[in-house]
Amino acid sequence: MISRRRFLLTAAVTAPALALHAQKKHDEKHDALPPATPAPACEDPLPAPIAALADRTKDIAPITVEERNNRLDRARELMKQYGLNAILITTGASLRYFSSVQWGQSERFFAYVLPQSASPFFICPSLERDRLNADYINIPDRESTSTYFWHENEDPYDLLRRGLTEVSISTGTLGIEEHTQYAFANEIARACPALKLISATPVTAGCRSLKSPAELALLRLANQITFDVYKAVYLSCGPGDTNHRFVELVDRAYARSGVRGEASLNVGVYSAIPHGSASPQVIHEREMVLIDDGCTVDGYTSDISRSFVYGKPTDEQRAVFEIVRNAQDAALEAAGPGVPMQIVDAAARQVIVKAGYGPGYDYFTHRVGHGIGLDMHEWPYLVQGNTQKMVAGMVFSDEPGIYIPQKFGIRLEDDMFITDHGAEMFTWQSPSLMDPFAIPDATKSTDAKPGDATVTPPKP
Repeated sequence: MISRRRFLLTAAVTAPALALHAQKKHDEKHDALPPATPAPACEDPLPAPIAALADRTKDIAPITVEERNNRLDRARELMKQYGLNAILITTGASLRYFSSVQWGQSERFFAYVLPQSASPFFICPSLERDRLNADYINIPDRESTSTYFWHENEDPYDLLRRGLTEVSISTGTLGIEEHTQYAFANEIARACPALKLISATPVTAGCRSLKSPAELALLRLANQITFDVYKAVYLSCGPGDTNHRFVELVDRAYARSGVRGEASLNVGVYSAIPHGSASPQVIHEREMVLIDDGCTVDGYTSDISRSFVYGKPTDEQRAVFEIVRNAQDAALEAAGPGVPMQIVDAAARQVIVKAGYGPGYDYFTHRVGHGIGLDMHEWPYLVQGNTQKMVAGMVFSDEPGIYIPQKFGIRLEDDMFITDHGAEMFTWQSPSLMDPFAIPDATKSTDAKPGDATVTPPKP
């Protein structure tokens, strides 16, 4: 997962140049998840709430090859709709989404090309042959997918041009995935002057923004794990602990749960900085504490924020919390299929501005939400000016906040998914500053949300 603050580096590809032979690969490999890094033996014993966390890897149902085949079909439909002859992806979440391959950014050109009317192919440095071969068992349409390998003394962009020509694409329109670095796009344009290069986002976002039941299940699990991890660490810490200790315990709690994750924790005046500070901080009684970020489950991410106080909150803190919670509710209630995305932002912002924390972005300094999936932040966005309409299957963060400089900030963030009739949260919303992870009594409440382990979560 690559987040706003701490970057979990993927293995980088090593090395540039072109081999004129195309080769189909059929090597097999189990679709095993990489094991979470265990906590070093020399660390202090885990606090009881963290030690009680269960390994959740048994609950993970990875995306199947069949589902990825369906994604290729959907992408080709969108290519026809938008007039693209093919799309090209180098690295990142879109590469994993369509091909299952995970590849780090490098100066050596690596690409996955999906034509509208032909089989996909890879362009790969020859020295990475074995690495790519090992991934072929999970690649969709692998029986007909070709790989063109290039050596260090060869031009990979000339090989790309030849590969496109072999599938009858010498003119027309090539969609370039948005995270393709300029150096690659520039060389593609040089080698393929008869092709028009445009953004592939209408295709990539058009596919990725609508989550399948399998994707929703992975997102639900990621959110539930983060909720449980945050709660366990919250119960394990208190006044006198540092932000670094809190975050270290979050890391160990995620390892205990069998996944990789991260957290950012900010205290007091630093909580008024939306994405926090790297400064060392100590938790004090009655000071605001704000935790943010999430984990990944088979690549799918959670993004949850909680604001809380150890001890008795001040009247001002309580009042601001209630405003933010009402704003979060307003956004959730406004969301649903057919609703323009800016309406959801406006619903939350209106609550905050009417309460005196305005105008505009004075105290609520960011949009109310972003899409979430294989990237923690992905399209589309719940922000003023975005008239795109919500569709069932989309997933967003719902995260209003109020930030009072040099005092404190409060943000409440849960992830919601759009249903046929409205929107639902993956996790329990925070009820108060003093009990941020309380779960309603399922036997008495008719407002049960999907975070309680004693309640069966609603199905997507």
